[in-house]
Amino acid sequence: MKQLLDGGKGLSEVATELGLGIGQLSQWRTEHSAAGSAEALATRKAEQAEMQRLKRELKRLQEQVEILHKAAAFFAKGVELQRG
Repeated sequence: MKQLLDGGKGLSEVATELGLGIGQLSQWRTEHSAAGSAEALATRKAEQAEMQRLKRELKRLQEQVEILHKAAAFFAKGVELQRG
């Protein structure tokens, strides 16, 4: 299969070298291609799911930072009132 995909050789040439029928080699190539496509799709879906998880985590952390800023401002005003 590597000879066919990477070697730049034609289907009939590789089939002859390996003593296989062109139809069988063609079928294997198609199956190999489909398996690679399925694997790429699964990887892409996993990456998309991870991206969504990271976006949700980022949003949650940004909200926490905003709450902490508001709390700090609130307590800073309380300190100023006690001094004044």
